[in-house]
Amino acid sequence: MERFRGPARGVDTKSTPTDLVSDADRDSEALLRSVIEERRPGDGILGEEGSAVRSRSGVVWVLDPLDATVNFLFGIPWWAVSVACRDEDGILVGAVFNPNNDEMFTARRGGHAYLNGRQIRVSTCDDLSEALIATGFAYDRRAREVQGALVARVLPRVRDVRRMGSAALDLCSLACGRVDGFYEGNLEEWDKAAGSLLVAEAGGVLSEIEPPLDHLSSGLVATNEALHSDLRGLVADGHR
Repeated sequence: MERFRGPARGVDTKSTPTDLVSDADRDSEALLRSVIEERRPGDGILGEEGSAVRSRSGVVWVLDPLDATVNFLFGIPWWAVSVACRDEDGILVGAVFNPNNDEMFTARRGGHAYLNGRQIRVSTCDDLSEALIATGFAYDRRAREVQGALVARVLPRVRDVRRMGSAALDLCSLACGRVDGFYEGNLEEWDKAAGSLLVAEAGGVLSEIEPPLDHLSSGLVATNEALHSDLRGLVADGHR
């Protein structure tokens, strides 16, 4: 928050000219890593900005130190820090913090999902035509063309579509019932680790979908139980 809406520092590009990173991303990851290494020596760390520490304990922390960097750099107050911890059985705990709204989403495997300590649940919407759906787009121009065509297919069949720029917060919004479904065709582990656990512990259903291009990572469809088959059926073949 000290850096937000201030002079951008250390801005560079990663996978494409529209995929941005800044010193805020790097410094956030360095801070997270230092805390984990102090308190949990022996655990592994996987971070979006390059942290790759091998685990000796069987536990790995998955870090997205600033999800929605483009929003952050453009002064849009919709970005988050996402931290998850996985073991051999999958994601064990997850937390997503949106400092602009002072909202902390947390979940523990088998222990429900919470927003600022209050238990949350996915929506009860059971009609796709009345469902508010969140989505996101890849940075690759060719992939965005495919995803744009898919949105044109989805939009007439749902209540409306929201593209807010943070997959982590989209999943949190699903977990607390602000949206009824989410899909995105290209997500890295740090994009979805904490948010996926939040959705699952809030009563949601998740499944993987193929990416829009073969060289990209797989995507995700997430909804409540009632909507999952319909939304997955609508989007699963739309990338091919």
